[in-house]
Amino acid sequence: MENIIIRTANVNDAEELLKIYAPYVVKTSVSFEYEVPSVNEFRERIASTLKRYPYLAAECNGKLVGYAYLSKFKERKAYQFCAETSIYLAEDCRGKGIGKLLYDELEKMAKKQGILNLNACIAYPNPQSEAFHEKLGYKKIAHFSKCGYKFGKWHDMIWMEKFMGEHEDCPKAFIPFENLK
Repeated sequence: MENIIIRTANVNDAEELLKIYAPYVVKTSVSFEYEVPSVNEFRERIASTLKRYPYLAAECNGKLVGYAYLSKFKERKAYQFCAETSIYLAEDCRGKGIGKLLYDELEKMAKKQGILNLNACIAYPNPQSEAFHEKLGYKKIAHFSKCGYKFGKWHDMIWMEKFMGEHEDCPKAFIPFENLK
């Protein structure tokens, strides 16, 4: 693929991004959602995420072909230096380097925000996602058995983690995405 642009997503992208996400909900156990969210709900998710974390879109020749974002790892303040990663690519755009471009940009932004740990929650087994994350330096750190029920069966989940920097005694303060300039 050529002419890939990675940019910050916005609420006007919701309908197109939802078309990318919907097959993951209705065809796979990659997403543990049972129903495809409405466009309005998806807009709200984008807007809410952008207050604290990056939400990126990959565009190829004017068409959105993937997206990735960070979200809160856990609620407590002590977790502010960790974030969860999520990525979804259009079905015909997997394996073309778009995911790496999205994650490279997410990592740059995470570093600017003061995030030290990136964590990926992955439905298991998912060899493509595991290999993708391993290639980018993530390591498997946890395996949870039969924790998600979808399509009439139980699914496992793994966590993979990547350190983005040194864990110093006095880390720099977390900077919400909307305050990055």
